[in-house]
Amino acid sequence: MNYATIKPFDVANGPGVRVSLFVSGCTHHCKNCFNSEAWDFNYGEKYTEEQTQKILDALQPDYIKGFSLLGGEPFEPQNQQVLCEVLEKVKAAYPEKTVWCYSGYLFDDDLLTGRLCDPSITMRMLNCIDILVDGEFVDEKKDLTLRFKGSSNQRIIDVPASLKEGKIIRWSEDRIDE
Repeated sequence: MNYATIKPFDVANGPGVRVSLFVSGCTHHCKNCFNSEAWDFNYGEKYTEEQTQKILDALQPDYIKGFSLLGGEPFEPQNQQVLCEVLEKVKAAYPEKTVWCYSGYLFDDDLLTGRLCDPSITMRMLNCIDILVDGEFVDEKKDLTLRFKGSSNQRIIDVPASLKEGKIIRWSEDRIDE
């Protein structure tokens, strides 16, 4: 897997100051994507254990609220195995910090069905994610007033609650400190 960048101080992709990993590779090709250079699976640099350690070190300060995973597309089959391991290490080291993930795939139609790749790997990833922003970016539904998403069709999902309840539970901005 390749990655585009690691941002050690990101305030745009989830609440608070976060560490963000932007992976390479995306087959959605959303019109006017903000990160279209990362569509190419070969874009950026090869992801290694060194980058995982860099992320873990950057997450250490108390003022860092959590980790955000973006793309490209984190749930592309080519990215899932590596990211599953990264997410498990982040959650093991920092269980009190939230993990946000952005995906053009839909939680219920794509991720829970196991149609993308090995369903056990997808579920391992989902079990490490607190909040999932799902759905492709739709330029015609772009809304700059929305927090933490780019278009009105996208959903901000509380993953643990949704898995527990067996239905989509939306994240509430009343819980902004998470």
